[in-house]
Amino acid sequence: MEAIVLADVRTDAEQAVIADWAAINHPDARVSTLEQIDFAAQPDSTELIPVRVVWLPPVRRGERRVSLADAVVLSNPRKPPAWRQPSIRRRHPDRVRVVEGASATIAELDEAYQRQQAEGESFAAFVGMRAALSAERSELALVGDRYKVPRLVAEQISSSARFQASIAELAAELGRPASSVAREATDKMSTFVATQSRLMRDVFNSTFRGLYERAWTVSVDLDTLGRLRTLNKSTSLVFLPSHRSYVDPLVLSGALDQHDFPPNLVLGGNNLAFWPMGPIAQRAGTIFIRRQFGSDPVYKLAMRSYLSFIVEKRFNLEWYIEGGRSRTGKLRPPMLGLLSYVAEAVESLDDADVTVVPTSIVYDQLPEITAMAQEAAGGTKRPEDLKWLLRYARGQRVHRGEARVRFGEPFSLREQLAASGQGRARLEKVAFRVMDEINTATPISSTSLAGFAALGAADRAYTAAEIEVILAPLLTYIADRGLPGPDPSRCRGLGLLVTLGELTEAGVLSTYDGGPEKVWGIAPDNHAITAYYRNGALHHFVDRAIVEVAMLAVADGTVSPASSDDMLAVSQAEALRIRDLLKFEFFFPPKKEFLHRLGAELDLLAPGWRTTVPTQQWVHQSLLANAGKLFARRTLQTFFDAQLVVATLLADRGNAPIDKAEFLMECLGLGRQLSLQGVVQSKDSVSRELYDAAFRQAENMGAIGGAEDEQERIRAEWLAEVHELRDRLARIAAIEAEQAAAAGQEEDR
Repeated sequence: MEAIVLADVRTDAEQAVIADWAAINHPDARVSTLEQIDFAAQPDSTELIPVRVVWLPPVRRGERRVSLADAVVLSNPRKPPAWRQPSIRRRHPDRVRVVEGASATIAELDEAYQRQQAEGESFAAFVGMRAALSAERSELALVGDRYKVPRLVAEQISSSARFQASIAELAAELGRPASSVAREATDKMSTFVATQSRLMRDVFNSTFRGLYERAWTVSVDLDTLGRLRTLNKSTSLVFLPSHRSYVDPLVLSGALDQHDFPPNLVLGGNNLAFWPMGPIAQRAGTIFIRRQFGSDPVYKLAMRSYLSFIVEKRFNLEWYIEGGRSRTGKLRPPMLGLLSYVAEAVESLDDADVTVVPTSIVYDQLPEITAMAQEAAGGTKRPEDLKWLLRYARGQRVHRGEARVRFGEPFSLREQLAASGQGRARLEKVAFRVMDEINTATPISSTSLAGFAALGAADRAYTAAEIEVILAPLLTYIADRGLPGPDPSRCRGLGLLVTLGELTEAGVLSTYDGGPEKVWGIAPDNHAITAYYRNGALHHFVDRAIVEVAMLAVADGTVSPASSDDMLAVSQAEALRIRDLLKFEFFFPPKKEFLHRLGAELDLLAPGWRTTVPTQQWVHQSLLANAGKLFARRTLQTFFDAQLVVATLLADRGNAPIDKAEFLMECLGLGRQLSLQGVVQSKDSVSRELYDAAFRQAENMGAIGGAEDEQERIRAEWLAEVHELRDRLARIAAIEAEQAAAAGQEEDR
């Protein structure tokens, strides 16, 4: 059988390197370039062996990697100019390697060509593309998986039979020539396809990694990372991280790169595609896409085809499912557009699948919070540009603690789709699982707990000893639940003073030391910033808070069971009602699992509940026994205060159409007024983001956009519910205050 070494060469020096290599490794084969082969004259049994020369960078500090200095002087050690290659080969032979891809016969290549390529595409071009990709895979074994990048993307997509069929279908729908639609789709694809190069990946890392390396020490969940490495051998990974900072992609990329993972293709908004960041990032693996493109069918087709290609070729993906950075510290509602495209690709390709990796990234301190809090309070977002980037970089010169990367339970997208039913609701179920896994994996920081303490039942300053008393039951609860908590030493004694000092230095807290004891309080107008830190861990306490509020309703007779035997059912129904009022603020599991979680909370709050026939008196005593350890007021007050503002405005409205943007601005005005009057207890509730969630709650229950003859009743009932729940929170605050006063009197004795 005849064999041909198919040489992918650019220069005479590379041709000589391959000729010498082939004489040793394939002495019976002839060496040819693609252009030198007449495929029509070759027997079908001819074996083609793709090879190429790989030029390695010099060793710098124990590692072969391109430096920023190389890019500055327009030199790429991975592609040295022809005049330098003989010298490198002679003086540094360790930098010159030949890689051999998997071989194939002409008959095998022709069968693949007939199956995959659109009619009219060149067989020689197809062979060249397959040879380049085969050699590329072998090259990765030499340079490392972190340099795995897609090659010849546009060529592979545009020449595929599947793409041409999609073009023909869309052209028929639009009433346009297929050639015109294909040209437009290809042009639009060129605006977002990540044309990656290893040089620019190294340049990007060395240039922009400084945006976080000086500011945070990064810690990673190494156990799950090891599992992901094993999974990545058989499936591509889709990382869906929480989004709190501009540096999230850099932090995650650095963590994965350090452990030699293939680079993620990162889908991001084109607001960051400005010079010089955009061109460098795009060639380092960032896919800049429009924020909105639902009305452009050709753009949608191009994006769908690109993501289908990525899934089929098993490249790793990353995007931020919230669609933007959190302005409150909690997860935002998931955006389903990109998820729907990837789901479509998985289901349309035989045996295709991806492993979804819910990812949490949190920071001890985050300087962006101030700007985001101002936006949540009605301020205007500054556009990103070069001046913004320089200001942002200057702000990263201060060490701000730790950045933690944690992973939720990975899962098969194909299996989850199959288990989620049909219609759009199944995508929502997939997204909610992602968000729930992110929340579960999110670690609780000492700064989160300090924010939890500062935003207390009373808006006042606290001594370190008082804060320590507030945090003690939280730390016990975290340990009992096995939650990913902070180092306890950072929440007591000298460690707590360090935590408070960091927040004071960051301007979050203010301190007064003119009296006998030093006290800490929230700095003026910084309640929203303090809440951002608190909210990063708040979801861990929501189930407990719902149980407390539901138990109080039973204990006070607000909801009354027909008998003691019916007590549990009534309590569960009340908990589900409260959950329904908070479903646009937090991500809850399905009803059965939610009730199971509430049972686990009751095991801690009232350990005998499974063997006791509950009565109102027993429930009341169980609550009193936990005085000083109740979290509902600190956990839920903000959200029912925000709902109070929205429900109050709606109750005074007629059935005239509501402009959402104008209405939210009215909410901000009323919220500030009620806060000044002391009606609204939590100053951090004056937030456009929280009012937006309450607005969506109103739409969901029919208080906005519902039947006109029902809207007035629904609004009045909702307002009454909010008043009722705020009254219960005030009662819980009173129980806490009574316990604290009693403890103080006992201490005085």
